[in-house]
Amino acid sequence: MSILGLDIGGANIKAADATGRTLSRPFAMWKHPERLADELASILREFPQTERVAATMTAELADCFATKSEGVRFLLTAVEASAGELPVDVWTTAGRFVSAREAVSQPMLVAAANWHALATWCGREILGLMDVSRASKAPLTLSPQSRGEGTSTEPSVPRSSKIGSSPLATSALLIDIGTTTTDIIPLIDGRPVARGLTDVGRLQTGELSYSGVKRTPLCAVAHAVPFRDGYCPLAAELFATTLDIYLLLGDIAEDEQDLETANGKPATKSAAHDRIARMLCCDRDEVSFNEAVEIARFLADVQRQRLAGSLERVASRFETPVETVLVSGSGSFLARRLVAENRRTSRAKMVSLDEQLTPGIAEAACAYAVAQLLAFEA
Repeated sequence: MSILGLDIGGANIKAADATGRTLSRPFAMWKHPERLADELASILREFPQTERVAATMTAELADCFATKSEGVRFLLTAVEASAGELPVDVWTTAGRFVSAREAVSQPMLVAAANWHALATWCGREILGLMDVSRASKAPLTLSPQSRGEGTSTEPSVPRSSKIGSSPLATSALLIDIGTTTTDIIPLIDGRPVARGLTDVGRLQTGELSYSGVKRTPLCAVAHAVPFRDGYCPLAAELFATTLDIYLLLGDIAEDEQDLETANGKPATKSAAHDRIARMLCCDRDEVSFNEAVEIARFLADVQRQRLAGSLERVASRFETPVETVLVSGSGSFLARRLVAENRRTSRAKMVSLDEQLTPGIAEAACAYAVAQLLAFEA
């Protein structure tokens, strides 16, 4: 059966099928929610062999919806309208799929559940293969299907103050840094053991940070930056985002076609220079390119330190050293730095999804995960 996974976010829609074909499109939910059904229909036309749809979401938080319940209902109505006669299954944080109708009746189980789908799939497919590899002393090799060329839906195990106390338990972390948020998810024996299951619960435990490598406004990273002989407060305006930091530092490649920036100008170093200068209420004539790079370096350090604090909070729950760290998302480069710098994770085996899989699958990892999870059930 050909299954299409959909990950509907507030700023992007990602799609992937079980063969590894992926698609990612920017979509500002808060601006044009009425266009969602047409956008989804357009995406489905790119996958004409689809026989079933697996959905997960985070866009219910968009402020065009009065409540998350309203958002879940709106999103799933749009999915069903675009899917036509195709059955639609929705992933829950209970570790199972439900119908779209059931999902609408229990919205908090499906709201922002994409992280759980990714963790569940990674725990079974990636960590499961690593266990086999260790036992046979053979190198880790993903199956052709898993590389993009099925999975367990077990619920999270009970949560406690310390995890991994059993000498036979295998400990792992999944660090997924995307354009907007960072997920840090503990796994034991391949199953997610997060303390929080909702956005607010995960924010309070450090498992979710609203900090990513593209869309985070710089005024949310720091209030002031070093500039010449002192510090300069940053304007509380959406003049620049973390994308500009990593463009200037070379961690994200320039793309003149990418206009999803703070001012709608290209994602280039030159334009990033302009945007960062604006954060100081200046322009390129007042802030040199080299000064902009130094400001970017400072802000990158601040963001890394904040995320390092979240990593420490989650990693410190393990009674034994973390054995494996899985990193994914457009901010994998930042995740790798965090892992290397943390004493609890620096000796762990690191597995990058963008290396084990294709770059397209790594970017649309949650969509790919729900497609694989449903394929395993079907």
